[in-house]
Amino acid sequence: MKVKKVVVLLVALVAILGCSTPKNIVYMQDAYDEALIEAIKSNPIRLKPMDQISVIVNCREPQIAAMFNLPYLTRRLGETQSLTGSSGNIGTLNTANSISGYTVDPEGYIDFPVLGKIYVQGLTRSEATEHIKNLLIQSNQIKDPVVTIEFMNLGFSVLGEVARPGRYRIDRDEFTVLDAISLAGDLTINGERQNVMVIRDQGGEGERFYTLDVTNAAETFSSPAYYMEQGDIIYVTPNPKRRRESTVNANSAFSASFWISLVSAVTSVTSTIIVLVTR
Repeated sequence: MKVKKVVVLLVALVAILGCSTPKNIVYMQDAYDEALIEAIKSNPIRLKPMDQISVIVNCREPQIAAMFNLPYLTRRLGETQSLTGSSGNIGTLNTANSISGYTVDPEGYIDFPVLGKIYVQGLTRSEATEHIKNLLIQSNQIKDPVVTIEFMNLGFSVLGEVARPGRYRIDRDEFTVLDAISLAGDLTINGERQNVMVIRDQGGEGERFYTLDVTNAAETFSSPAYYMEQGDIIYVTPNPKRRRESTVNANSAFSASFWISLVSAVTSVTSTIIVLVTR
């Protein structure tokens, strides 16, 4: 009877340990039903040198608006070839039109048709739209302009313990770090939720590092790195288990031989306990 009790206790202990859920896996652990997180301050992307944007001007008179728009470029999508008897190879070219873009120069200007150089560095997309619209009206050449600005080359990179590492495009304002993680397929089970690093280029000031704990909603939402900026790099640190797996098996304290020895020791101790109890 005593032996059965010992066995039952050991099985229960293993079951409890096996069914436990690590607390460092779940996101936003401080959030709950009807929880109120203080309003997050809006932080739209601001234009920097080397950013590329498209600017399209429309109005009631298309011929006038055309003066302020760059021409559409024809780009190659692909090329296919087919064999036709004595005629030899015939190549067919697939093309499509794409919008030309403006690149912000090192001084923060774009070279705009008719109006010349326009300073846009530090402006949000809506601010740049309003600024160009006002300049068009002031030029007395167009009365009712509609200006549309889109990002073209803005992006961020995700590295480390995510499902799909790589570089991704920022296609809208107020793009968050959670949006970025989602695009990369979420963190793997081996990613440290409490140690998500965001590396941000501060221009001439160098690089700034932010560490996010995505298990903490209040800390995540209040971080300066919650909203992504162009050129940001997200690095998800591997947890200790993952780091151990990357070491050479023979040099690891947690190698296969270690675990075999540990199991043998536990088995010996259990056998000794059973013998003592049965005496």
